[in-house]
Amino acid sequence: MKSANHDSSPPSSRSSRRGFLKQSALAGSGLLLLAAGRSKADDAPAPAGGSDGAVPTNATLKTIHGLRTIHGNFLDKPIPEAALQTILQASVRAANASNMQSYSIVVVKDRKTMGDICGYRGGCMLLYCVDFNRLEASAELMGYPYFPDNMTAFVTASVNAGLAVQTAAIAARSMGIDYLITNGIHRGDMERVWKILDLPAKHCFPLIAMVLGYPTEEPSHQKGRLSGPGMIHYEKYHRLTTSEVEDIVRQYDDPERHLALDEDWKAKGYKHYLDWYFKDWLGDSKPTDQETQMLRLLKRSGFVEPQKA
Repeated sequence: MKSANHDSSPPSSRSSRRGFLKQSALAGSGLLLLAAGRSKADDAPAPAGGSDGAVPTNATLKTIHGLRTIHGNFLDKPIPEAALQTILQASVRAANASNMQSYSIVVVKDRKTMGDICGYRGGCMLLYCVDFNRLEASAELMGYPYFPDNMTAFVTASVNAGLAVQTAAIAARSMGIDYLITNGIHRGDMERVWKILDLPAKHCFPLIAMVLGYPTEEPSHQKGRLSGPGMIHYEKYHRLTTSEVEDIVRQYDDPERHLALDEDWKAKGYKHYLDWYFKDWLGDSKPTDQETQMLRLLKRSGFVEPQKA
């Protein structure tokens, strides 16, 4: 598989292609504001938030800053087909390496099947899979060998799929449709996903699920996000100082920031939220000393290179 970092095409061609991909990515994420007759003020980019913490005010950034996760509390109400198709068409406009689109999206509307696959039910579920079967079939038809049998292919396709699912989330919220992005497909017996959806055994791996729907009630707040030291690095990687780590602990403890998964951690007797997180949520975390189910299935799918003695 050719890497986008080793492009032998002429500079003018590369420039045109980069321009096209940039426009495609922006369009797919809803970032091209093409409203006719906008004023000069509308054309100016919104600030990324000032010292007063103000949220940017253009429509796209409002949608992004308004993203939230609904944890499974969806009405038994289907997604309108026109809205679903709009979300899917936005999703596939996401940027991807070499325009391979090395993923597949399986649309599931049956609520029982959704629950069996990821544990949640909504108006619709989109399962994003790393998938090279379409590319392999194309190569075979054209008479070319094609072997995406390595972790490089898997990681590249995972990034492609991740960009696509996030673009779908932005598109959905822009239309007032909520979502839950979940790795519940990796819990329990993962083989069920292949069996229920008849996925190819080779070069297809279920990566992430998105449940779309309408919440039974509005969330009381939006989850916070870290955005300072340890998250964003300038010029070079910055290794956290002790005081910076202590500040991160304080941020998680601050109820106004809504960073905690469980906001009752203090009532459970913990001094800090991260005490609860590392002890209760993650449990007894230990170095992996044996082959995991995921590694076994990645090997079966053909994405792990054989180890030579």
